[in-house]
Amino acid sequence: MQVDLMEQTDRNIVKKAVFNRPDDANKGTLGSLLCICGCYGMAGAAIMAGKAALRCGLGLLKTALPKSIYPIAAGAIFESVFFPLEETSDGKISKSNIDFLLCEAEKSSAVLIGCGLSVCDDTAELVNSFIESCTKPLVLDADALNCVAKNPDILKKAKVPIIITPHPGEMARLVKLTPKAVNENRAEIAADFAKEYGVVTVLKGSGTIIASPEGRVMINRTGNSGMATGGSGDVLAGMTGSLLAQGAKPFDAAAAAVYLHGLSGDIAAKKLGRISMLPTDLIDEIPQAFRKCGF
Repeated sequence: MQVDLMEQTDRNIVKKAVFNRPDDANKGTLGSLLCICGCYGMAGAAIMAGKAALRCGLGLLKTALPKSIYPIAAGAIFESVFFPLEETSDGKISKSNIDFLLCEAEKSSAVLIGCGLSVCDDTAELVNSFIESCTKPLVLDADALNCVAKNPDILKKAKVPIIITPHPGEMARLVKLTPKAVNENRAEIAADFAKEYGVVTVLKGSGTIIASPEGRVMINRTGNSGMATGGSGDVLAGMTGSLLAQGAKPFDAAAAAVYLHGLSGDIAAKKLGRISMLPTDLIDEIPQAFRKCGF
């Protein structure tokens, strides 16, 4: 698909996706997000995604992760409810958890799956079954996308709206191209994938592209090279899931999260410089990003 008209993200997309909370709000009215993330060795991905989700106004965070990393995550996110899961011999989430996770998803407003998940036959089977059976809106990030890459048609079997958040390498695996080829045609590839598979597609990178199944395409100009470090994508995934869980439309949630994520990075860069920035610095600046957008 040739993209002739591309919008640019700005504060207005944030105002469409974020709602001023009423005085009588409670955690039950502000959305609940189930995060299925992490494996042995990658507890940090689940932690950063969860903290970012909470900083975006989420009412309740529920974190499902391998039981071996539960103590690490529980010591880092005091605000989350935790579900320690059965795991494979090498510390990945076992497919035996599928019924439990679908049950918990039913009680949630939205689900994020993939950050730090790792890939093995068990997790791939779990991810594919979950996508096909889940009844709540989904954000697919990182290894959830790597699990899907062998058979992207599984996305067409979903019953719910889906947002995917690939970096160029993950996008390349989904469309069977090289990362270089993806980066040479970012808007067109994102738009084509969104239309073919019916998913909001967030192609990360310098000038992140957000594409809807209906043909709408946006480019983001917030953010900087200080954000080019492992963990920044986990922060974005958590932010996206949070806005989706709070009731934003999928395209609006994705575009607003991308804009706020980059704006948080710009605020952090002014304070710290680009060289020393960490993904956790982005989380610290999310409140200021919201303030700059009028909240």
